[in-house]
Amino acid sequence: MAKTATPKSKTKTKTKAKMPARAKSGTARAKSGPGAADALVNLLQSPLVAELIAIAATAAVASIAAGGSGKSKKGSGSAVKAAGVAAAAAIGQRLKTEFADIRSVAKPK
Repeated sequence: MAKTATPKSKTKTKTKAKMPARAKSGTARAKSGPGAADALVNLLQSPLVAELIAIAATAAVASIAAGGSGKSKKGSGSAVKAAGVAAAAAIGQRLKTEFADIRSVAKPK
């Protein structure tokens, strides 16, 4: 059985102030050039970034292998931390040598 509709009590309700609608501009966003996403993709595809990732992965694996087989959870956590530190150090060293090479070539004689 359906309920019969009962009249709602009449109470004062507050009316919200309406915000004026934004005026739409007639021009759409023009795509004048590559965006941030395209720049990021191009950066990730560069040979230097690929080499840095390979160096970091190699250093991380070497650090984990040098630490032994961490069978305990505490040992595993410290091995992962050490691998991250080794990867960051390897990337830093490679970037230092890369910039040193660029500076030596760009130095006026």
